[in-house]
Amino acid sequence: MTTASTPHHKVRSDVPFYIGLSVIGGFYIFIIIAMLLADSAMLVSGTTSDEESNAFLAALASPEIQYSIKLSLITCSITAILSLWVAIPIGYLMSRHRFPGKIIIDAILDIPIVLPPLVIGLSLLVLFTTPLGVVVENTFHKLTGSHITYAIPGVILAQFMVACAFAVRTMRATFEELHPRREQVAMSLGCNRSQAFWYVTLPEARRGVLVAGTLAWARSLGEFGPILIFGGATRMKTEVLPTSVFLELSVGNVEVAIAVSMLMILVAMIVLILVRVLGQEKYVR
Repeated sequence: MTTASTPHHKVRSDVPFYIGLSVIGGFYIFIIIAMLLADSAMLVSGTTSDEESNAFLAALASPEIQYSIKLSLITCSITAILSLWVAIPIGYLMSRHRFPGKIIIDAILDIPIVLPPLVIGLSLLVLFTTPLGVVVENTFHKLTGSHITYAIPGVILAQFMVACAFAVRTMRATFEELHPRREQVAMSLGCNRSQAFWYVTLPEARRGVLVAGTLAWARSLGEFGPILIFGGATRMKTEVLPTSVFLELSVGNVEVAIAVSMLMILVAMIVLILVRVLGQEKYVR
């Protein structure tokens, strides 16, 4: 009995494949790094040798920029807290339960992500011209003495409408990764659904909560379009870091605008590294 010989196929090297991937991905990474280096070079070139402090420090010393930094920190923190307050229950419901219209609600939750930010700001502005919006505006003014549109509450609302969508996605993914068995065991031992959530599920999701809050904070920091349309860009009133860049560019202060941009990039890098560390620790445990 003869056996047919199996032809031997030579395995080609994987090097060309990885080179192709590296070239394609490296091109995009190169553009990002080139932009950052260009910003740094422009910032340095705008400083004379006789100056002890560069444009970055000069920008930080400006009262307008200091106000912008303080307002950004405050509004972003409030927005992150509000986003978590909404994202945790929505993420839990969307990950644990099936109900009629879930697909539609899921699509609605993604609208702030896919829509242009300017459209979100314009939609908020139109909403507050309707009878319902006017009632909310007047009621808020009577209770707090402040308006919503073109005021600090408007800045927070504009940030919240975009940042919360990212927090919802993060919390839903977090709850979907958690097996419901522990929650079911807690209910079998006498806990109701609420107790099982607070004592079992939510502590397990603490890493996801931190990531969602951090992402919401970072997204709020970079928000510009909705704030410009709905909150305005008034000096020492509704000026946050993105609007500071816009205002400085509009008057020709390119060095200050770049300095503020570099500050935002620095903060964004810190936040992104923090998110990566928290995300890795979640899987290392």
